[in-house]
Amino acid sequence: MRIGAVAARTGLSLRTIRYYEEVGLVTPSARSQGGFRLYTEPDVARINLIRRMKPLGFQLEEMKELLGLLFPVSRPDGEPVVLEEHELRRLREFTEKAERRCAELRATLDTAEEFAALLRDSLARHTERAQNT
Repeated sequence: MRIGAVAARTGLSLRTIRYYEEVGLVTPSARSQGGFRLYTEPDVARINLIRRMKPLGFQLEEMKELLGLLFPVSRPDGEPVVLEEHELRRLREFTEKAERRCAELRATLDTAEEFAALLRDSLARHTERAQNT
């Protein structure tokens, strides 16, 4: 599929997708005869994964490293890739970072929901008072 369809499916702008290509996070699987970027389903899945990393605070270099850990280059003999100890350690660190950030985001959401509830209560009281006058 072309970049416009990928943008529509991922909710990202064309500029963002091109930037991800520029910095080496994603590469179109092919180019059309006219030079248009062509993406496959696995490319779209990778872009969606990158999109999910962003709110968790991963930096570009971390994203590249994490993508390499999640999708290691296949072995020529077709055997599954086994991560080395230092790679497992990094994957654990990334997992812990993601879990910490999720907890922070939940706490922020709790605070926001409490405030929204306060606003709803205030609106209901004022609406009731206005109707009673």
